[in-house]
Amino acid sequence: MPPDHSIPLVIKILLTAFVVVLVPIYRSSYGLPNFLYFCDVALFLTCLGVWLESPLLLSMQAVAIILPQCLWLIDFFSEFLLHHRLTGMTAYMFNPATSLFTRLLSLFHGWLPLLLLYLVHRTGYDRRAFVAQAMLGWLLLLICYFLLAGNININYVRGIGHTPQTWMRPILWLGVMMVIMPVVLYWPAHLILSRLIPAAGVAAQ
Repeated sequence: MPPDHSIPLVIKILLTAFVVVLVPIYRSSYGLPNFLYFCDVALFLTCLGVWLESPLLLSMQAVAIILPQCLWLIDFFSEFLLHHRLTGMTAYMFNPATSLFTRLLSLFHGWLPLLLLYLVHRTGYDRRAFVAQAMLGWLLLLICYFLLAGNININYVRGIGHTPQTWMRPILWLGVMMVIMPVVLYWPAHLILSRLIPAAGVAAQ
């Protein structure tokens, strides 16, 4: 890749340092299953992607989290500024039982999508990202549903919120999530990125 499309070394170092700090603290605060959340996986794969300068990896994570993290930001600022809880997805950010430093680390949910937009702008958007991320997302959902205990609701595989949903069979809920995720979250992001950012091959010329 030509130098004018390379990713600055300072970004690679700072992002890696952030991950090195976050991992042991998150493991202690939330446990290992927490790393299966889409946002955590996106952070790790973005870190790998910047070192490999891989348009595919970076594009996949942009597809995965841009829209969900917009909702995260809306929910966060609604409670932070207006003291009104919309969805509860950021309730942990206001839990005094969790250390302030740990909660500050979680602010990566807000800046990571912006970083990904910058990185994809640098490398170009890989049009294969939608299909690749859909398959990765399905894999993560299946792992969270079949391999984690029934009281662990990572990536909402058992319902929205902390309590498992009861109005349909659990396996049907999983099926609904496997449809909603690519159709409602990934496909619109793919269309936006495809329209606004040149294809990876074009950007690298």
